[in-house]
Amino acid sequence: DGFGDVNADTVNGHLLSGTEKRQRQGLIHRIQAKGYEQIMEEVAYTWFNRFAALRFMEVNGYLPSHIRVFTDDEGRFRPQILAEAIHLELDGLNMEKVYQLKDANQEEKLFKYLLIVQCNALNSILPGMFQKIEDYTELLLPDYLLREGSVIEQMITLIPEDTWKDQVQIIGWLYQYYNTEPKDKVFADLKKNIKISKQNIPAATQLFTPDWIVHYMVENSLGRLWVEGHPSAQEKYLPAHNADGSVRVEEGKWNYYLEEAEQEPEVQAQLAEIRKQYAALKPEEILAIDPCAGSGHILCVLFDVLVNIYEDYGYTAREAAVSIVQNNLWGLDIDDRAAQLAYFAVMMKARQYDRRFFSKGVQPHVYAIQESNGINREHLNYLGRGLSDIERNNAVNQMNALLDEFIDAKEYGSILQLREYDWALLSRFVEDTTPMQQMNFGEAGLDATQTELRMMIAQGQELAQKYHAVVTNPPYMGASGMGDKLSKFVKDNFPDTKSDMSTVCMERCLAMCADNGLMSMINIPVWMFLSSYEKLRYSILKNNTYINMVHPGRGIFGSDFGTTTFVIAKYHIADYTGNYCRLFRKQGEVETVEARERAFLSGTGKYRALQSNFTKIPGAPLAYWVPQHFLSLYANNDFLDYYSFKRGVGTGDNDRFLRYWFEVARAENNGPKWFLYNKGGEFRKWYGNREYVINWENDGYEIRHYYKDGRLASRPQNTQYSFRENISYSSLTIGALSFRHYIGFINDQAGNYFIQNSDMPVMVALALLNSVVAPYCISLKNSTLNTTAEDFRAIPCFTFDEKTIRIINTLAIECEGISRDDWDSFETSWDFQCHPLVGTAIGQHYLRLADCWREWEHTCNDRFTQLKANEERLNRIFIDI
Repeated sequence: DGFGDVNADTVNGHLLSGTEKRQRQGLIHRIQAKGYEQIMEEVAYTWFNRFAALRFMEVNGYLPSHIRVFTDDEGRFRPQILAEAIHLELDGLNMEKVYQLKDANQEEKLFKYLLIVQCNALNSILPGMFQKIEDYTELLLPDYLLREGSVIEQMITLIPEDTWKDQVQIIGWLYQYYNTEPKDKVFADLKKNIKISKQNIPAATQLFTPDWIVHYMVENSLGRLWVEGHPSAQEKYLPAHNADGSVRVEEGKWNYYLEEAEQEPEVQAQLAEIRKQYAALKPEEILAIDPCAGSGHILCVLFDVLVNIYEDYGYTAREAAVSIVQNNLWGLDIDDRAAQLAYFAVMMKARQYDRRFFSKGVQPHVYAIQESNGINREHLNYLGRGLSDIERNNAVNQMNALLDEFIDAKEYGSILQLREYDWALLSRFVEDTTPMQQMNFGEAGLDATQTELRMMIAQGQELAQKYHAVVTNPPYMGASGMGDKLSKFVKDNFPDTKSDMSTVCMERCLAMCADNGLMSMINIPVWMFLSSYEKLRYSILKNNTYINMVHPGRGIFGSDFGTTTFVIAKYHIADYTGNYCRLFRKQGEVETVEARERAFLSGTGKYRALQSNFTKIPGAPLAYWVPQHFLSLYANNDFLDYYSFKRGVGTGDNDRFLRYWFEVARAENNGPKWFLYNKGGEFRKWYGNREYVINWENDGYEIRHYYKDGRLASRPQNTQYSFRENISYSSLTIGALSFRHYIGFINDQAGNYFIQNSDMPVMVALALLNSVVAPYCISLKNSTLNTTAEDFRAIPCFTFDEKTIRIINTLAIECEGISRDDWDSFETSWDFQCHPLVGTAIGQHYLRLADCWREWEHTCNDRFTQLKANEERLNRIFIDI
């Protein structure tokens, strides 16, 4: 705010040169337009990106001058560019200024000057990374770069030089490192109910994908498309296996490729027709995209596999590099800095395969999606004047429509779905600047507008184009974190996947696929099970084909929400058998990325599943591990046809309306004030967790009319079922579910319950729910901590004969009795009479305390043993059925 005179000639006693004056004016203008914090952030990441790029290029010998910028030949922090300053040959280098700074022994200033000249010189070959710096970013180049502890010195000393050698992933890790602080702030703000702003979406949603996961996704989409159409490539690229089924990892092979499962003849015939189209493809015709490109990791692996494809077709890698950049590879991101790094990564990949690539003037189709908000539409009046009136009117209308679609585009990114446009006409319109007969001052700034319009057309074409392979790691952001505009957009356009941006991207990426194309991504696994994604699952099962899946579980992104990575085809074969890899032993376990990779390569956890089987389970969860014979149980009804699920009362203020039973004078199921209350509680089967009472005086009048801030705060729901016999459980638990029998209680919303509506006896239903079969079934539909009503549809209808019912009923009643005795042996039970130790002592004529303890322990063990024996018998009955 305190920049002073915009046209100042001096600042703090420093006389500004003409260039500095223009730079300062530009800086002030940008701050006024976008805000101080945002401009400082943009300049900081611009220099950070440039430093990383220069370091990568000097280590790999990619700098055209072959003079190191930060180190000497031995890798020490002694910039070779300083030592060789008077011998440098760089475009734009003012040698007189070099001598002047050297004579004055101003090494720091000389280094800054040489750094700027080097960046400007790279503009001709890498314009997407090294824009001309004759602007305000030059003013804001950090000072003291040669000192110990500077960002450059740390980059040199903390990251071993070998890490930079031909490993473009280092750029991605640096990008994620840079975003750590902004990401932490975003999530801290979310806890304060501050939504994720447009500027913070990249920091909040992007995660760097582990290398082996990227290889799995690319090899099983782009690679699969090629080898299925060109079988001769299989021997060259597909991995071999050891005798134990593990992958024999070899250089140059697609070690993460999953071969196809054996298919029925009808399926093989359908696949043969599709593969004819693959066989007709030439390498230069294949289109591949990462629509959420981040820093370009996936693009680089796509590049490597495309080189393999070209080589298989007879090209050299050197010949392939230019063609891949021109014809095959596309990338988009909403984040300018990420797209800048992705652009750089692709250029470095091309340079890796072709030493002369930089001299060929080829630029990749990797863009940061730009908004049309600030484009001067008046300038459309001065374009396309050489077109016919009909063409020009059509072009103006289409261009305005396109600009409308890109308003606030950084909110939406690649999920934008464009209508059809005549791209050739729009390009001719923008390039046609036939002059008017008279000079018009409205044309001022037309060149800048043309540049912006070219970008709109380029990104529009990329979004509208169909691709043979779509591979990505999408952004992860739940609906609760979305801003108002984004939230409305996804609700309007993606109603089946609106709960998370990652599933929205899943739907959008399938739409980006060409017919018979392949889409692969890593995603959160909730879409496989939760009822909120049921329409998505049915849509995929109806229109697409699951080719294969790797289900790593938790640990790929640290102690995370779990992951699944998969390949889906843009064709439908109902009876296709897919390959599935489950890399975790039990739900919720966290393992390292390396451990998951070892599990994959070992060949363990393999399943094969028929796609048509997924619809046999209610809700169509992707329960690929379920055996075929188990699915036959779903031919009849499910558990919710026997028992109705109910959610209990929400008081709005538990401290006000609830008490422990021992805190009140009298509590019973007929009042008058305090009534028995089931609030869920800890893991406990059959009986127990009877601790609370609720103020339900006058039929809960006070709770029913409890308001906060002018709004009803309570939820007195399903009260007509109060006091009825029911089966209840705690809905939110990090452990196993446990079910208990209640009569005469009001239920809390944390103690969900079931009311009988059929002839299945309550104790039989309780036994089924407490068996090992019920949680197995529930896990088919739910991998989260919160079990909801819909999950119980995964429990199939069991048919019992009368004898079996009597056995189950007897065993369940015994289990409840044992559990009741155990609950009543502690003071927390209202039926407690005497502590077991005291009772034992009295019954045994005052034995020593140690003897009493042993007697009690023996009683407890007998009780526990009997309970376990009963539960084992019940489990065996249900398993046998």
